[in-house]
Amino acid sequence: MSGGEPRVSVVVIVFNDARRIAEAVHSALDQGDAVGEVLVVDDASTDATPAILARLAEDHPRLRVITREVNSGGCGTPRNEGIAAARERYVMLLDSDDVLPPHAARTLLDAATTHRADVVAGVAVRRELPAGPDTPWQRELYPADGAAPVLLPDGIGERPAFLRDTLSAGKLYDRSFLERSGVRFAEGDVHYEDFLFTALVYAARPRLVAIAEPVYHWHVRRAAGRQSISLRRDEIRNWRDRVDAHAETVRVLEKAGEHDLASAAGTKFLDYDLRMYVRELGTRPAGYQAEWWRITREHLGGFDPAVLSAAKPAGRWIAAVILASEQPVEVARLIELAAGPARLVPPYRTDDEGRPVLGRGAAAVPLDGLEKISLGRLPLAVDGAVRIGRRCEVRLRLHELYGRLAPAEPESVSLELRSRSGAEPVALRHPAPLVNSGETWNAALKVDVFELVRAGRAAAPMTAWTIWANIRFADGRTVGTAVRAPGGGARRSFAYRPPLAFALVQAYTTGSGGLALRIAGGLSGVREVAAGRLTRLLVQLGRH
Repeated sequence: MSGGEPRVSVVVIVFNDARRIAEAVHSALDQGDAVGEVLVVDDASTDATPAILARLAEDHPRLRVITREVNSGGCGTPRNEGIAAARERYVMLLDSDDVLPPHAARTLLDAATTHRADVVAGVAVRRELPAGPDTPWQRELYPADGAAPVLLPDGIGERPAFLRDTLSAGKLYDRSFLERSGVRFAEGDVHYEDFLFTALVYAARPRLVAIAEPVYHWHVRRAAGRQSISLRRDEIRNWRDRVDAHAETVRVLEKAGEHDLASAAGTKFLDYDLRMYVRELGTRPAGYQAEWWRITREHLGGFDPAVLSAAKPAGRWIAAVILASEQPVEVARLIELAAGPARLVPPYRTDDEGRPVLGRGAAAVPLDGLEKISLGRLPLAVDGAVRIGRRCEVRLRLHELYGRLAPAEPESVSLELRSRSGAEPVALRHPAPLVNSGETWNAALKVDVFELVRAGRAAAPMTAWTIWANIRFADGRTVGTAVRAPGGGARRSFAYRPPLAFALVQAYTTGSGGLALRIAGGLSGVREVAAGRLTRLLVQLGRH
């Protein structure tokens, strides 16, 4: 360890990433005097990575390179070697395809020294490349912008929601804390290694500080020829690895005596991990669905009933359906229930005693607790369809939900368009009355395409918008939910406004079944559409 003022060792791991490693290293070196060294562990790269690192090391005395002779098969082994070789008091982690924003190390270091923290956690930003948007990861866990840091002097026990932040990056660690607590990554060909690492950190009850500032840019490249592990959700091994990592997380917390945190980890799995993968089941082949169902059913079978009952209704009901049937059932309805927010869609079945159930026959499970859910949290289902034009007509249908809506008297509905490209949301000013037709309420509203072009221009020439319905009831309450697209598919058209304004418009269904519009305005928008199609074509050709 170096003497004088505490500084940071930034540990960067890399394998065959010659295109991006220099950017990552420079982002660490550019942190200034807060960083005493940048330590790159090359996990036996076979491309130009070693040559690039050698040139960088010649120019930058603070850069050290450790070259492994045999690839480890995962991220844990090189990270462990880097942490073990680090010389400074504090350590940060960086992947070769990500970057540190300016001043990240100084911001984390100042918080660590001020609060005598074992761990400082800052905001990691998911940056969708090439065009955005930027999405702060688990932002609700952190202080608001400009707010004072939050100190947890005896670990996260008083804020178990912190279990949702499973990233090892975006944090600064006191190396002595890691050493005395035995915190290490799983070695070898192990995926979701961050889950175990953060579980060991949380189990050790660190003096933890959470700050509001962004300290890590996590680059997401969905069009990449070989995606990162967390994005390979179409591979069944990805789910098996995630389930195994969750089971190990619970084991670690239980072994440490953190029984409440272990239970909270189980509930988090139901509310987050399970729903995320269920949302995508509709895009998977039958063989994948069957194996996914088997793995999930086996895993959920070991859950304590108290953990299951503590989950939110959607996660709890999905788990109950999976446990009730050996084979996939009600998949389409479970996908809707897993959406954000949850949607409980027709048909609305009951048992012999008139109680709401999900499923049919022996696999039917009670929708326990439905009658106690407040109006604002009900899993409402609003169907939508779009007739494309200069002013798109959006037709809506709100479904009754076991008699919960009629007494509240739905009166009108307004639309809100939420950008999937980083633009500010657009709230349409004029609501439409809801007309009751027995078990549904219907309405039609207009959306000006060129208003969305103007709103999205600051973000990108082509913007995507999910359609939300805000339902107003007789007592003045308003409940919002994403509109679903029961018809599926995509419809394209051309919108024109004299004398020279034009746009390409597409109504489509999101991965979770929501209704959305994709709008490319003017020549720049058309160019982006063409470039996107060319990129996808090249990626597909590269995979064959």
